[in-house]
Amino acid sequence: MNFLAHIFLSFGDEEVSIGNFIADSIQGNRFKHLPEKIQQGIVLHRAIDTYTDAHPIYRKSSRRLHKNHSHFSRVIVDVFYDHFLAANWEHYSKEGLENFVGRFYTLLKEHYEILPEHTKHLMPYMIRDNWLVNYAHVEGIDRVLKGLYRRTGRKSNMDRAAEDLLQHYDVFKEEFTLFFADLIIFSREKFENITNSSSE
Repeated sequence: MNFLAHIFLSFGDEEVSIGNFIADSIQGNRFKHLPEKIQQGIVLHRAIDTYTDAHPIYRKSSRRLHKNHSHFSRVIVDVFYDHFLAANWEHYSKEGLENFVGRFYTLLKEHYEILPEHTKHLMPYMIRDNWLVNYAHVEGIDRVLKGLYRRTGRKSNMDRAAEDLLQHYDVFKEEFTLFFADLIIFSREKFENITNSSSE
């Protein structure tokens, strides 16, 4: 899953959401120096990714893109699924998307000193261009994918991935809806196990 989903699946715990957000920028066990709740967010992130990669619906979405995008298809599905979460946010949260995202941007700034260097580099662009809110629009997703294309090279064809989204929009949306319902249940249980076990 991509940024917005990982933040959402931290279930309102601010420090867990920071860990969940920065996990991709941390290798192996190089996070034991961080506050406990942030460590929990990193562990939760990795559990979510493992569950996602093995889920049959997610794999089905990925296979649809494989012909055009090869092994980059999973990265693209992550972005597509964040689009559907943002575009249908009211079905998942009582708090408005802009307010939710604004609070998270403030949280990032408050924890700036402990962020990995990659996250520190990324953060100003994310906030300036309001990535997480703009995920709700296909145009915003297109910009994200074209940015990934510039970093991964022409083999990814990510600059044209928004065309795949539009071509199969309803199918991807249905797959996201079914998958995300399962993911919420899994993530809630994992969140409670991780946070409760450390407090015992």
